[in-house]
Amino acid sequence: MKDAITIFVEQANGERIELEAPLDMNLSVMEVLKAHEFPIQAVCGGMAICATCHVEVLENHGDLPEMNDDEAYMLETLPHATGSSRLSCQLRVNPDLDGLVVRIMPEA
Repeated sequence: MKDAITIFVEQANGERIELEAPLDMNLSVMEVLKAHEFPIQAVCGGMAICATCHVEVLENHGDLPEMNDDEAYMLETLPHATGSSRLSCQLRVNPDLDGLVVRIMPEA
């Protein structure tokens, strides 16, 4: 079994930056993005109450976890939300996310 998965962050110019995310630390995608110094504020620390970790899922080769009510409510309040929007704090790194491609969304 692998000890890490790969997550890609798509930039505005279409370039994809490859990130390695360990499977043994119970990290969220938000924590992986912050560790790689992407501009994620995560003001609430991963509680799904600020939406400053909003990403758009561009590709996913596994199953994303179901969205809980708190995440759905926060996404409904965002002007840039799409049908593929998620809060990266609510996506736990697991083997199903291997190959995930996200775009970091603007806050306003």
